[in-house]
Amino acid sequence: MSATDEERIGLHNLTPAPGSRRPRKRVGRGEGSGTGKTSGRGQKGYGSRSGAKSRARFEGGQNPIHMRMRKLRGPNMKKSMPFEPFRTHSQAVNLADLEARFEAGDAVTLEALVAKGLAGRKGVPVKVLAQGEISKALTVHAHGFSATARQQIEAAGGSCRLIEG
Repeated sequence: MSATDEERIGLHNLTPAPGSRRPRKRVGRGEGSGTGKTSGRGQKGYGSRSGAKSRARFEGGQNPIHMRMRKLRGPNMKKSMPFEPFRTHSQAVNLADLEARFEAGDAVTLEALVAKGLAGRKGVPVKVLAQGEISKALTVHAHGFSATARQQIEAAGGSCRLIEG
């Protein structure tokens, strides 16, 4: 028998891999089947009832999370419930850190800040804050500046460049 005589593979003779398909469980077909009488649902309780589904909010009798969480409402309260998803995060870089790690005339970019270990969190905007003093003229690129930080950088002869996005 040569290779050309073998049956060609096509959609008509594809079969699943051995052991990948199991027959469905036939419940309620006598005690000898192992799933007779109560059909594998146990004796009594919520799970044995018809129409019983495991709800997304059901935690097995434990107090569910929507009951455990605080219930504060109102659009003007910082503590109101849907607050965390809309919070803006930023990582702070202080003027004292720029003074210590950069030389006069340097361009302080995001890559330079990462290289000096100041802005380690990727994808989080950088904001320059005015803690400390600065005496060197630096060109600082950041997503945000506090008003005092901007004044001090420009008073030292440097410039502030906003990064968009």
